Amino acid sequence: MLQFDEKEINEIRQRTTLAIINKLVKDNEVILTSDTLVPPDARATWNLYYYCPEHGVRLIWDRHNDKEHRCPVDGKVFRGEPYDGAWWRWLNDLNSKACYELGLLWQLTQEPKYLNKVKDILLKYAINYPHYEVHGDIPYNGPGKANAQTLCEANCHLNFARGYDFIRDDIQSFEREKIEESLLREGAEFLIAHRSPQLHNHEIRINAAVGVIGLLLGDERYINFALISDYGLHYQLNHGAIGEGMWFEGSIHYHYYALQSLLIYEKIAYKTPYSVGANPNLLKMIKLPLDLIMSNGRFPRLNDCIAGQEQVIQSEVFEFGYREYPFTILHQALQYIYSFEDRHNLEALLYGVDILKPVDSLKCQSSHKPYSGYTSEFNEERNHFMLVKHAPFGGEHDHYDRLNLVLCRNGKEIIPDLGTTGYGAELHYNYYKNSATHNTLTVDECNQSPNTPEVLYYDKNDSYTLLDVVADWNSPPPEVDSHVINQWNNEAYKGIVYRRTFIWFGDCVLDLTKVHNPEKRRLDMTYIVRGSHCHDESFIPTINPFSKVLARLENCFQNSFDEQALRYQIEGESEFNQQIFVNQKSLMYLCSGLDNPATSKVAYTVVRSQSEQFNSVVLHDLDGGAKVKSVSWVSDVLVEIELCRNGVNSRYQYNYSTSKLAFV
Repeated sequence: MLQFDEKEINEIRQRTTLAIINKLVKDNEVILTSDTLVPPDARATWNLYYYCPEHGVRLIWDRHNDKEHRCPVDGKVFRGEPYDGAWWRWLNDLNSKACYELGLLWQLTQEPKYLNKVKDILLKYAINYPHYEVHGDIPYNGPGKANAQTLCEANCHLNFARGYDFIRDDIQSFEREKIEESLLREGAEFLIAHRSPQLHNHEIRINAAVGVIGLLLGDERYINFALISDYGLHYQLNHGAIGEGMWFEGSIHYHYYALQSLLIYEKIAYKTPYSVGANPNLLKMIKLPLDLIMSNGRFPRLNDCIAGQEQVIQSEVFEFGYREYPFTILHQALQYIYSFEDRHNLEALLYGVDILKPVDSLKCQSSHKPYSGYTSEFNEERNHFMLVKHAPFGGEHDHYDRLNLVLCRNGKEIIPDLGTTGYGAELHYNYYKNSATHNTLTVDECNQSPNTPEVLYYDKNDSYTLLDVVADWNSPPPEVDSHVINQWNNEAYKGIVYRRTFIWFGDCVLDLTKVHNPEKRRLDMTYIVRGSHCHDESFIPTINPFSKVLARLENCFQNSFDEQALRYQIEGESEFNQQIFVNQKSLMYLCSGLDNPATSKVAYTVVRSQSEQFNSVVLHDLDGGAKVKSVSWVSDVLVEIELCRNGVNSRYQYNYSTSKLAFV
């Protein structure tokens, strides 16, 4: 066995608890209590098709019914494709996971039923796998054999290989030969042929699978391909971890997905000359997202992040990570995870330190990551939080939302990043994955074209924090070494210069926007609040004014304004207040739209203008004691703001030419 030597596995057996055994059995109950079933042909497709198109939630999977797929919200049954193919993909996933986990159970208990089930699954796949036809047309993805994309193929083979490692010494030589040649080598060769020449979390997973098979079979060609070839693991780490260590795709979910893949390989390779542990970007990637935890105790749903994936639950990263790199913040991450659950899991058993002593709690914090492209501010006393996204374009998983804003009030995400749903659901491409469903600028209702924002100025002092950032579409578009599909409009953003200045006071935020719009295109500044509007008499009902992504918004009202106070009802909490000032009369639309999950609603405020030079000042009042009394655009580069906070008036002057804030 490659994963653990005799001394290690004996120590693991001694630490194993009945709770862990029972959980492994329960998690694999459907496989243990059913006859072994594998797809007879290439019928399996993609698990992300297994979502209700109306509610955007995962359907209920039934091992004994591959023809009917039920929505958990309203019970509606879906039949045919794409649901049938997704059902078989789910089965492949359960089978491959069972190979790893039941193989481990065999090592822990020496009960033959676990050995026999793993052997049965592997041999059945070994018989069928060479005959599966290559298939799959999923956007951005290469094809599969057992599944419809190369990534899913890699996922299965990682579990097949590790499960085989657990039983290899306990089966017949002809069985070993069949599994190694007809399943593992066939899989590795397929993955080598279909790895794309790009930076991507998929390619890391593919490399990890080829590398693990190479380590297991002692095949240096596989190991070298996975480790040191162009677009191998070191290449991905060296080019894909940008700035302070954020994975270039800009999604914390995919950041950790890439890390999980790296660490599956590293947990086997760390004792060999083929380890990636000395690459400095590995540690940077493990640590960085912990600086972005919001005051609600979760990661922001940046870019493609399905609801639920924002949770801090990555024990598979932090157990091994802390053992190999004993930094306090990784210890704190584990302590935070285990404040919600027991430490009775495989990662702690197999790769964790024996004892986690109490340390200071993991906290939300203020941070400035100018190269990765994120700035956060935290008021610990009031539990308020702000995150500004000024990251470069991230490729496939981007949401076209440069200079997006996220705010938490008293630990509740009140101005949210909605994230997304399953990619096979209609709401993914047609709603969540668009500029217009973020707290940022949209031009002509089109997605922002790729751009790399620039931090013009950052100042943190005892009175406030000021962040001045700009997205300038006169600059050359960024080149991303990753396959993308054009889902934006270059022409719409031609000549646009979008500048946003945030002044964080701890109890409120001043949000200044300045847009140069030389062709007088239709500008929409969107503000999404997790609540509902309190309308005043200045707003009149109107038909939905949007023709694209926001055409699904409901309960639309409008008015023409140059300054407007807004109130929002927040369930179970006090009202949230905003004020919006603009330099020229503009339209304001108040509507309701889908939250995530789509079973609840959020409030949309959209400010529309076709001014050549659009300026706005927005107050986000987090404590309820702030009010802007006046705004005056003194010149093209000067704006004066009179702000009252808790009964104390202050007059500020912001200078766009110097990015400096002065008291006047």
